[in-house]
Amino acid sequence: MRKLQEVIIINNFDVIVIGAGQAGLAMSYYLSRKNISHIVLDAHNQIGDSWRTRYDSLVLFTPRSYSSLPGMKLAGNQETYPTKDEVADYLLEYARQFKLPHQMNTKVILIEEAPLKKKVVTNKGVYKADSVVIATGPFQTPFTHGFSTKLSEEVYQVHSADYKNPSELQKGTTLIVGAGNSGLQIAAEIADRKAVFVSVGKKPKIIPKRILNKSLFWWFEKLRISQLTVDSKLGQIIKKNDPIIGRESKKYIKSGKILLKDRVVDANGTTVYFADQQQLEVDNIIWCTGFKFNYSWIKLKGALNETSEPIQTRGVSPHKGLYFLGLPWQHKRGSALLLGVGEDAEFLVEVIQKQHIRQMKERIANV
Repeated sequence: MRKLQEVIIINNFDVIVIGAGQAGLAMSYYLSRKNISHIVLDAHNQIGDSWRTRYDSLVLFTPRSYSSLPGMKLAGNQETYPTKDEVADYLLEYARQFKLPHQMNTKVILIEEAPLKKKVVTNKGVYKADSVVIATGPFQTPFTHGFSTKLSEEVYQVHSADYKNPSELQKGTTLIVGAGNSGLQIAAEIADRKAVFVSVGKKPKIIPKRILNKSLFWWFEKLRISQLTVDSKLGQIIKKNDPIIGRESKKYIKSGKILLKDRVVDANGTTVYFADQQQLEVDNIIWCTGFKFNYSWIKLKGALNETSEPIQTRGVSPHKGLYFLGLPWQHKRGSALLLGVGEDAEFLVEVIQKQHIRQMKERIANV
């Protein structure tokens, strides 16, 4: 009796899209419009789950008018800011509305080269396609500093990826490490109940969501900031100095409910040490330290650099037939956001279509 069941090839497609978030759905939308056979694979139970599982108070910093995918507006007052659950429901309805082909509960184990095709091995079997689009987004493996292991078990530690709301915190002192949009948004909700410390590498640049009664993103369009590409000089400057959008945290900083601390450099027991030689006894730490890419399952030569980050130019990999979508600053500032991922998806579909036409001609010529 065989111990291992032989894996069956489930289907062949022109394109396989990995990830059914906003990037994967935008890709599927444009592939469908071109009648290119494809399927979107995702490990979650339901479309939108990557949003549903984020912290309870998460609200987008883009208004609804700048939070939609191609072909369908996010419902509601276009000047208001959607919650994470509204975005999750919107993505689910988007897939239903356009009948986008997808399969959930399908975890990709590896991608490797096969004769004339890419082979995608999953827990549901093996798929083959001429092209594969990686649309898993920037939020992959939560990152925390190595010295987090030196903290006592008495200290409650949670990454922003797993944090839900202040009720899960212990009594006592709370430190948030990282002052990005998530870090300060979480700090503001905790500050409603008690003072909270926030460790920052440098003082955050906080700008309002609205200027002269217009959305910040309206101004980005008007001043053509949203059109700056990653390879432009001004685009590079903005990329290095991305601000915090929304002044909700400012009133708490001014009132002393949010207390800014220097960069965390070490920890031991219940004590955290900062770059300015100060220290703090803590009961809770929320790590808002971002995420690392995890592409260990991509076994394609030339796809990743020495730090395992994707090698790509506007989403096109040097490895023929491989593409990336939804990366931060992939082409413009909005490439990882609902407002900008559609433009990148449309571009990649055009590239893929041309590549497939060339492949068909080559195969016919070799018959």
